[in-house]
Amino acid sequence: MAARLRAGAPRLTREVLDRLPAELPAYAALPAEELAGDIAEIVQHTVRLFADVVEGRPAAGEANLAPQRASAAQRAEEGVPLDAILTAYQIGVEMCWREITGQARPEELADVLALFADLLGLQRAIVAAVSSAYLEARRLLEGPEQSGRHALLAALLAGESADTVAGRTGVRPAARYLVLTLVLAAHPDEARPGPCAAIAARRKLRRIRQALDGFTGRPALTALDPGGGTALLPADAAPDWPDVRALIAHAADAADTPITAAAALTEPTGIPDAVDRNTEVLRLIRSSGRGPGLYLLADVLLDYQLSRPSAALAGLAGLLAPLDRRPELLLTLETYLTHGRDRRATAATLHLHPNSVDYRIRRVTGLTGLSPNRAEDLHRLNAALVARRTLAPGPVA
Repeated sequence: MAARLRAGAPRLTREVLDRLPAELPAYAALPAEELAGDIAEIVQHTVRLFADVVEGRPAAGEANLAPQRASAAQRAEEGVPLDAILTAYQIGVEMCWREITGQARPEELADVLALFADLLGLQRAIVAAVSSAYLEARRLLEGPEQSGRHALLAALLAGESADTVAGRTGVRPAARYLVLTLVLAAHPDEARPGPCAAIAARRKLRRIRQALDGFTGRPALTALDPGGGTALLPADAAPDWPDVRALIAHAADAADTPITAAAALTEPTGIPDAVDRNTEVLRLIRSSGRGPGLYLLADVLLDYQLSRPSAALAGLAGLLAPLDRRPELLLTLETYLTHGRDRRATAATLHLHPNSVDYRIRRVTGLTGLSPNRAEDLHRLNAALVARRTLAPGPVA
């Protein structure tokens, strides 16, 4: 019977997942991805624990129930009621019980009764583990520790000194912080009607926070909503920027959504300026049409400088005035420069033949007198494109 349970775990899992949304409104509101992912994994794990009980092996140890505890904490953050979670486990246990007793013979009654006692012991351990983890998660979400983090974050975003922050919150801030400003794309489940959208958004934010917390091993201070926000990561030393880029990529993978981020390292009193500078970097990134990922001020120095008020902006933008009536040439030029003057990559992006790209670039040179393939003209063309975006924000073309 234990072997049968293990072999039938995928089928039993599908049957349990069919019943949960049908019988429990709280599970019907969960995103399909979550039911097929996190919830399905917990169901299979519990079925295997039941198989251990059938074999007479202890299944209620600390390590064995760790996934159930973690899952309960996640459901607590998503606002799933505790009674719904416990009922879900009861449904799974009931279906496992029917699976192994459906073919029991009368002479096996003693074995069935002994197994029933073992099953009650497993169920009691699951209920205790799930309930304690759920209530602990709710306590942390609503308790003074979380309030203290919010107070610390608010004080740092206001630019208060370390001494003032310590006096106000009772917590001395780190010597330096990695300031991250994030723009989060919507997960597909956020477009679904009803409570599923809110649950999907909370799940996305939880996964991003978990990734950020793991970077330094200390909790990040976050003010995030589904569209983005700010995160402050304590930093004892200057981070390796490739590691920070990898962190953003990891967070995006964990949340299954694109993330565009700007980062700066500063002391506590410099945090408000760092947030403002990050916000400007992200504006420049969006206006230039660049993709998700991590960006530093160094990545947009030309754009940043040219975005400052200057009498030279109009003159630079005017270099491309001959292309005003030829938007396809302007788009080709910008795409060509974005791809490092790679004609094949440009052609693939614009769905053109490479020879068409060559022709359009020659037309740009003929109309403006500037060639992106001449070193002395390349910087002027880049500057002209930045100036045009600054004077008329938004992607060119």
